[in-house]
Amino acid sequence: MIRKHGADFYVSPARRRGDKTFTINAGDVHRSLGLQNLVPSVCNALKSKKFLSENRLRLVDRSGPRSGMSTTVTYRYEFLDVQVSPPVDPWLRLRGALKDVFAELGGAENYLRKERDQFHRAGEEK
Repeated sequence: MIRKHGADFYVSPARRRGDKTFTINAGDVHRSLGLQNLVPSVCNALKSKKFLSENRLRLVDRSGPRSGMSTTVTYRYEFLDVQVSPPVDPWLRLRGALKDVFAELGGAENYLRKERDQFHRAGEEK
């Protein structure tokens, strides 16, 4: 119940948003589920290997008291399956940028040929 709540209300929305990391506060989960005196169960569920593996997460950080069993405990996770795309060369992004314009003009080679002819004719007239 606790792990499912964490997955449904925290993991899934963060994954849909494309977040690389996100946090879950134990007290928020405890209140949302209407639990009483079960904070240790919430904390144990949110840091369990089962919760982490089911959701493909890595526990990055835990803040709160040393005991780790409090409503103030906040866990920060990162997704293990987030694809980091390599940087794209800005010049490669321009490739084909004027493809449609040149197609309307009969192709890039045809366009350049006409421009060169006009340039040379203009030089001859002087």
